[in-house]
Amino acid sequence: MMGRPSGRVRQTVLELLKDPAAHFPEARRHRDPAGTGVTARAVADHLGLPRRTVAAHLDFLTGLGLLRTRRRRLRVHYRRDELRIAEVAQLFEKGW
Repeated sequence: MMGRPSGRVRQTVLELLKDPAAHFPEARRHRDPAGTGVTARAVADHLGLPRRTVAAHLDFLTGLGLLRTRRRRLRVHYRRDELRIAEVAQLFEKGW
């Protein structure tokens, strides 16, 4: 999951979403990014990658259950699922 080159992008996304208020200050103007989440466009702008590429990574992480989504109007906001991330980390610590 995290070993391929694209896994670095996913790991970076998870790190950014750990503290979204610090990494996405423009999102704080309209809402609380920690509670609501961050859009794919905001993550793409921060990483300097195309939105579609970032959306694919976010969808992959969502499919694994590591991110939760919330739709607000026409946009999807992503935030970490800390419980699921802790479960996956525990699996890796046990040696699968």
